[in-house]
Amino acid sequence: MFKKILIANRGEIALRVIHACRELGIKTVAVYSEADENCLHVRFADEDVCIGPARAAQSYLNVPAVISAAEVTGADAIHPGYGFLSESAYLAEVCEACHIKFIGPDPRVIRLMGDKARARRVMKKAGVPVLPGSEGIVDSEEKALKIAKDIGYPVLIKATAGGGGRGMRVATGPSDFGQAFKTAQREAEAAFGVKDVYLEKYVDSPRHIEFQILGDHHGNVVHLGERECSIQRRHQKLIEESPSPALSDKLRRKMGGIVVDAAKAVQYANAGTFEFLLDADGKFYFMEANTRLQVEHGVTELVTGVDIVKEQIRVAAGERLSFKQSEVTFSGHAIECRINAEDPDTFAPSPGTVHVFALPGGPGIRVDTAAHSECLVSPYYDSMIAKVMAHGRDRQEAIARMRRTLEMTVIEGIKTNVPLHLKILAEADFVNGRLSTAFMNRFMAAPRGGRTLAEAV
Repeated sequence: MFKKILIANRGEIALRVIHACRELGIKTVAVYSEADENCLHVRFADEDVCIGPARAAQSYLNVPAVISAAEVTGADAIHPGYGFLSESAYLAEVCEACHIKFIGPDPRVIRLMGDKARARRVMKKAGVPVLPGSEGIVDSEEKALKIAKDIGYPVLIKATAGGGGRGMRVATGPSDFGQAFKTAQREAEAAFGVKDVYLEKYVDSPRHIEFQILGDHHGNVVHLGERECSIQRRHQKLIEESPSPALSDKLRRKMGGIVVDAAKAVQYANAGTFEFLLDADGKFYFMEANTRLQVEHGVTELVTGVDIVKEQIRVAAGERLSFKQSEVTFSGHAIECRINAEDPDTFAPSPGTVHVFALPGGPGIRVDTAAHSECLVSPYYDSMIAKVMAHGRDRQEAIARMRRTLEMTVIEGIKTNVPLHLKILAEADFVNGRLSTAFMNRFMAAPRGGRTLAEAV
């Protein structure tokens, strides 16, 4: 087992890794930017190293600085968390060269699954259903138009790298295809450094379903069930839950079996997520794989009792998974709300000092956060300040517990999206499990107080 792990991240996920390391008896090293000197992950790690200025490109995304910090402190492994360098094959390769263990999949797998066009081809070969689309990167608008005609409109133009909805545009026909193609390329280049895009058939109002997997270096792979991630705005998730209201036990077993076989086909080791679109007829299509820990991993932990971060660490140290597929059981229902520092009506970021931060506990509640009273929410990083999770015997109890918790939450000094979450949780379609990726568009278009939320924005 590792003696010391450097955490190449910040905020609540850095704290989450510290929790796991403490339980395993492993020392931790926190890295931080100049803006994060007083953050909790710095306080609770055993050692800390400043790696640069506030901007992520000069600190949390600075591979030489992260590696130097690991070497100076004698860390024998690096946990990247999520975001930042978590899907960086380059960091994984440098770790390998420096004899530092990267807690994640092998660089080869990260590169393969990070290239969405290649991943589609590999998944199709492995027997995973994929949407009709281009066979790889499409580098010219002329070629793209021909492929779009063959696929049939509407089509989705999608960046091969990255995620989070950047570099994605829908074209409804030849008239708007050119603009959508150029915009997707520009966004992809600005966000990921490469403008490569590919095409696939666009599915209207699907559900977004993802399966959590864990694999070790001994050929064992298991899935921990699915998460419903359909409530999202501009492809950014707002609410996640497990299990999905849409999946029957039969469909869950079918999808889970396909995911495990696909992961074995690419020799996947460590934690990962395979994401699918599920249409109204129950047909599912591979979308992408995330070769890292997900923000929403906590809801899976609540319904399975598996500590995914501990398993990541054990697997990276060469151990076998601590359980078999037949030993995975599911108990109750869990929901997560991402609490962001933003105006709930305009979605504008709301950085600043938090004067009061009080989230109640109570039965079935888990809060993952690095925020506290008098902390500073920096304008340099993601606006998420907490993940509130509710676990209940069934979905109705989980929703009730989440409502109760958010209604009793007090955060002063900045604006948050807590009021937005409460409105969503009260919406009839949400309560009844009628979900899709189009949910937020309908929700924002619904009249409230004389005008829609979209009009207010």
